[in-house]
Amino acid sequence: MAILSLLDRGCRRSPRSTRDARGALRRRTARRLGRARLQAGGWTPRALAALALTALSAAGAGCGSSGTSGTSIDPANAVPASAALYAGAVVRPEGALQTAARSAGQTLTHQADPYLRLLGALQTPGSGALDFKRDVAPWLGPRAGVFLSAGGSGGSEQAVSKLLTLVQQGLLGQSGGAFPFAAHSVEGAIVLDTRDTAKARSFVKALAGRAGAQTTSYRGISYQATTSGIAFAVVAHLAVIGTEPAVHAVIDTTSGGPALARAPSYSKLLAAAPSGALAHIYANPDALSGSPGAAARGSSSALSLLAGGRTANVSLVPSKTSIAVDADTLDSGAGAGGLLASSSQAAGAMGELPGESWLAVGLGDVGGTLGRDPGALQGIASLGSLLTGSGAEGGQPAGISVNGLLAGILQPLRELAGESAQARHDFTSWMGSAGLFASGTGLLELKGGIVIESKDPALSRAAVAKLGAKLRKSGGSVQSATIPGTDAAVAARLSGLPVVLYIADGKDVNGKTKFVIGIGEASIGAALNPSGSLSGAAAYGTASAALGGGHPSVIVDFPTLLGLLEGVGLSEDPTIAPFVPYLRSLTTLSGGGTSAGSGIERFRLVLGLQQTG
Repeated sequence: MAILSLLDRGCRRSPRSTRDARGALRRRTARRLGRARLQAGGWTPRALAALALTALSAAGAGCGSSGTSGTSIDPANAVPASAALYAGAVVRPEGALQTAARSAGQTLTHQADPYLRLLGALQTPGSGALDFKRDVAPWLGPRAGVFLSAGGSGGSEQAVSKLLTLVQQGLLGQSGGAFPFAAHSVEGAIVLDTRDTAKARSFVKALAGRAGAQTTSYRGISYQATTSGIAFAVVAHLAVIGTEPAVHAVIDTTSGGPALARAPSYSKLLAAAPSGALAHIYANPDALSGSPGAAARGSSSALSLLAGGRTANVSLVPSKTSIAVDADTLDSGAGAGGLLASSSQAAGAMGELPGESWLAVGLGDVGGTLGRDPGALQGIASLGSLLTGSGAEGGQPAGISVNGLLAGILQPLRELAGESAQARHDFTSWMGSAGLFASGTGLLELKGGIVIESKDPALSRAAVAKLGAKLRKSGGSVQSATIPGTDAAVAARLSGLPVVLYIADGKDVNGKTKFVIGIGEASIGAALNPSGSLSGAAAYGTASAALGGGHPSVIVDFPTLLGLLEGVGLSEDPTIAPFVPYLRSLTTLSGGGTSAGSGIERFRLVLGLQQTG
């Protein structure tokens, strides 16, 4: 996988005759591949995130020259239909795509070679330093893919954590570690298109030799494998490096087995994907709910929380001024849900938030999602762990810390998402749509919280005291409070939070009953009686324009966020400091949902990039 991190350097053009010959080879290979249904294994948010970062960083390299030509075989044609997750990328883009990829990468990282940092983290054992022009450019084709299979041992949680750590180390320029694909670890492989099979074979053989691999064979195809289970092969003019079972799966697929590229859900989503995509990541919901073991507990996954039980494909579309991420999901028609499934509800909830908010997120049917999947909020904690590199639980350093804040804020949300029948009756049964907001530029004037619309005022009013009792039982200091305009309120001091959380239930200016968890008493007033709603604010119009029209349900202003972090000293927190340079490169985040037609729902996120000169 070190190969992918080098793809931001020069490329070479192959002769037209070679391109034509390999096009014929592609057509012959494609005819051998049959249709199949998808059968996916379980993977946690850490695996999803690690695979996403790997693929997008690799794809974003946008190497130097145009006119390259490989076999033009889409690696998905060689990936088994049983793959749990798949990331595909154009690793040698041409023309406008190449220009957009390089511009976006350089703007985001302020480096001439923005993706080279992955080199230190994604190395096969003994590979040493690799030089793109010398080792890779002579044979690499335009496409690459990475897949994780449904296989793996009971220790997959530890392996997935290692995979994420390696990618994070590479992105942040930290020291690297062991190759993530190994026996009794994460089953999967990287599959690279080639334009010179002989040179690719020589490279793979040399890489295998340095890893101490020995020659063996499967179904008449020779390859090299190490005692730890890492395999190196050239299969159907594709370079394949990964676990031995994954390499066997590629050989089976190219010998006529069912391929991911022909799976109905994958084909439908890829056909609807936006033009100009540099990379995409495909995930099947069955991988999160249909397998035994800890990794199969999809109820704890961020993907389950956001997309519900729906097949998803996420595309990355770069430009000079922005990076767009389109998440397409298939509407199962079975009420699969997900917080982002009901775009109209989410947009409406966000539009009612305070107009001065610099962070605002609208969520769809919160009660329905948590009612079907009570543990889904754990996905938020997993996302927090991804961003900070450690869990939100456990001991926290003294003073304000990112982990402490995360743990404190998530605590009442976890209580609301209790799995017992009583908890579902007391909390999720009355929940409708919800919104999260933050306003203010310093700790003293900071306002923020989560606002949940109530479908049963009596139950939501009673939930204030019940949630307070649960927080008190878990170690918090909770007492009754009186806040004008509310029917019930408590104040809670929780470990890790430097401010008091207020929990209240009352009617807003439109007469709707809202349940609010706010940072400080002023946040309750801002949520129930704002001076103006976000739907009428300039930020709302700007977000709508960035999305190409429609109603946004996510807004973030990064300069304000960064200013707040710096003002309270969190920009120097070791868990977030490495990300600060990237935050400086961003302007806004805008997100919203729409229909892409043919039963496909799309949620688009657009990251605005700072422009210089």
